[in-house]
Amino acid sequence: MSRPILEINNFSMSFGGLRAVDKVSIHIDQGEIVALIGPNGAGKTTLFNCVTGVYPPSEGDITVNLDDGRTIRTNSMKPNRITELGLARTFQNTRLFKTMTALENVMIGRHPKLKAGILGAIFRDARTREEEKLVIEESFDILRRLGLAHYANMSASSLPYGAQRLLEIARAMATGPQLLLLDEPAAGMNPQETRELDRTITRIRNEEGITILLIEHDMSLVMSLSERIYVLDYGKLIAEGSPQVVKSDPAVIRAYLGE
Repeated sequence: MSRPILEINNFSMSFGGLRAVDKVSIHIDQGEIVALIGPNGAGKTTLFNCVTGVYPPSEGDITVNLDDGRTIRTNSMKPNRITELGLARTFQNTRLFKTMTALENVMIGRHPKLKAGILGAIFRDARTREEEKLVIEESFDILRRLGLAHYANMSASSLPYGAQRLLEIARAMATGPQLLLLDEPAAGMNPQETRELDRTITRIRNEEGITILLIEHDMSLVMSLSERIYVLDYGKLIAEGSPQVVKSDPAVIRAYLGE
């Protein structure tokens, strides 16, 4: 039986008098592709923001289970520390460094793994130079695995939109995650780009061994990719299960069709 990588128990988030997420419990098991769906304003991105340290939750617990057997409660951790634990995310709106090359964007993702300190950066000793060379090689290899190698030396802003979305995933992968959280990865993509994204996410799970949690509005992509789906509506969890179970759930149909 797969172990849970991420466990969220009785999680709530309030902003003033607004309850954005209300007593939600979910778990993401190692090796899964899980989708979190719901109408606009359902609380999906709020949940992502709390999991990745943007906000501390108002109530409940968020825990990460590590490969070494430790269980870490992450409620009040800063985003960089959560990234070090193996959780990496992308954003609904791309946040690339537009004037940097695709390769440089991925290299920034490798930065938390560097061991050279300030003195190494200043004096550029042999160890620092060797580490920089390795980062370049590893970053280029991530681009290659995502089919982006031919864009390596192009500025991020000059890439086609679909390639920019994939580049953000590549940068997140460069942190060495065990769980990748994708916030609407197909937003703004055309059908061909969405099909390529479907294949890429499946390959990341199958070949890289990275577990996936995604927020997505493209239901064809969700139904094609996901093994399990959680559905939020007005901050509450209204359904969970396989794509077949969820798409026929009356509560889900009401939430999306307004019946």
